[in-house]
Amino acid sequence: MTRRVCLALPTNRECAAAISLLAEEADYAVRHFGVEVCLLILDTCDGEAFYRNFRATRDLPPYKNVIPVHLSSAAQKHHLRKIIDCAGINGPDGILELMLPDGVSYGACTNRAFLISSSLGCDSVHRRDSDSRYQVVNGTTVFPIHQELLSLGKKAGDAKAAVSEVLLDPIHESKPVSMVGGSFIGEMSVDIGDIYALDREIYYDIVSLWADNHCSPEEKRKLVDISFKGCGTDKFTHDRSTLSIVDPMNIDMCNISFYQVHEDVPLPPATDTIGSDYFLMHAVECACLPGVRHNRHIENFYTRERKTDAGFMAYHMRLTKFFLSMLYFHDIYKNMARAGEAMLDPGHHISISPIIEMTRQSLQLNKRENEHKLNVLTDAYTRLGGRYASFAELIAGQRQQLLLKAEQDINDFGVLMEVWASLMNASKMTCLSEAGLYNSCVDIGPSHLEPGGC
Repeated sequence: MTRRVCLALPTNRECAAAISLLAEEADYAVRHFGVEVCLLILDTCDGEAFYRNFRATRDLPPYKNVIPVHLSSAAQKHHLRKIIDCAGINGPDGILELMLPDGVSYGACTNRAFLISSSLGCDSVHRRDSDSRYQVVNGTTVFPIHQELLSLGKKAGDAKAAVSEVLLDPIHESKPVSMVGGSFIGEMSVDIGDIYALDREIYYDIVSLWADNHCSPEEKRKLVDISFKGCGTDKFTHDRSTLSIVDPMNIDMCNISFYQVHEDVPLPPATDTIGSDYFLMHAVECACLPGVRHNRHIENFYTRERKTDAGFMAYHMRLTKFFLSMLYFHDIYKNMARAGEAMLDPGHHISISPIIEMTRQSLQLNKRENEHKLNVLTDAYTRLGGRYASFAELIAGQRQQLLLKAEQDINDFGVLMEVWASLMNASKMTCLSEAGLYNSCVDIGPSHLEPGGC
């Protein structure tokens, strides 16, 4: 039976060019690895932006064994409702809100890709972003899926021949390669370069807020130096890949693939919070599951929206909420690291129950650290002046709401984890309706296309 994989692009913007490039990557995967690719576009745009994406997907060349699936917010909501009903979960409206919230949620959009890919019969998810593009070297496009399909899902011992370096302890060789990822080059993943140019000490004060509170000044300085920069300008020349227990600091969610583990653990569904989609990388590392880091880095660029006043305020609010979330996540990560391989069941699946308990425990932490972070941010943005000072006034006026929302986000994550196994099992039995499927939709086959299942 032909392996089916999901190449996923969540988007809330017009991105016809990205859709076209993604289809080329899907075609590359089919031609070089003999897989079927579900090209999944999860589109929360409306108006003209949505229809441009619709037309881009509809008008793709008829690539063999590439199955375009373009889903609007309404289509996603309809399918998620079917999954939730099939799972028989209490409080279904609340779970639907966590899966498809009104605000921007990097974790929730990826969680939808996880569930819908299972409905489509895919065994792995390969995620890209709409504000990035592929490197081109000597006229050849550098597709990350090349490195991903060389190793992902294989036993680590069997994957050694496909990489250029092995730093994995042999005791892990019987486990599957659960994650393959690269990073990005180009502009920073967070638009804070102007702060660096204005005042490097204020830049340090702000960026260091995501460090663990127990880090030394030297460790914080090192973290600041590498934060949000990806691989800088390290252009691709030839393939380099390393099989190891991968450090999440070396890979990014615009260039990532997962096998099996996305069925075990969801991502935090926090809204308007950068970094909320990186949790699974840490779970894979802490559970000592093998991964591959490669150098087929994606080029990151800034959309015009980031430079508008509204875009500026939105991105800095997402950064602020990220800093506040780290009070909880640092504690969870440390507890997961202590648990290590004990989080794995005999089949090398991550057991979610210990993580739920760690999450609940983190809610007992003293909130004074987050109060201090807001003090530092308010002071730093005020000193920068201009619209930074306006942002300082914004967060000062929302201080209590921000503290409470950070806590609520962690609680919501615990709620979603408690039902994740039921949702994932239901997704495999819930067929995707014909709405939103274009071009080669017939290739999905009746078991995944026609109404049925639950």
